[in-house]
Amino acid sequence: MTRSGTGREADLFYEDLSPGLVFDLGVADVDEAEMLAFARRFDPQWYHVDESLAAESAYGAVIASGFYTVSLFMRAYVDHVLDRAAAAASPGLEELRWTAPVYAGDRLAVRLEVVDRAPSRARPGFGTVVLAATMTRLGADGEPEDDVLRTRFRGWFALRPPAARR
Repeated sequence: MTRSGTGREADLFYEDLSPGLVFDLGVADVDEAEMLAFARRFDPQWYHVDESLAAESAYGAVIASGFYTVSLFMRAYVDHVLDRAAAAASPGLEELRWTAPVYAGDRLAVRLEVVDRAPSRARPGFGTVVLAATMTRLGADGEPEDDVLRTRFRGWFALRPPAARR
């Protein structure tokens, strides 16, 4: 049995990840207590933790740490792709951009697209897949407003075992 990124039996393999394939990773809700706790522990800059200073700034309120925002992306990626994918560790990020501030209460739509793929030269039995993701703030009406995060990275995914080939 080939295991997914979370240890379950995998049903999504390198061969399934064709360029142009798009995954809707759902909506991430920005919880204020969680956002502040993350910032206090990992990124205690004033605009992430000091409500009075942030209120007087151009932001108008405390904003989420970019690393908190990318952790919300990672959770959505694990829940909707890696939970079922025959994935190994990622060889790294190519791009990570925070394109707009994120606030407590924001609802962020998460989308992932397969950009490219090739058999891995470093890991026999695996392919390298280039993935691009965006997180988009949703308005009160549920309509997209603006992108808040953009990332592009590579993932290693196992080739489908011969016994499981369709």
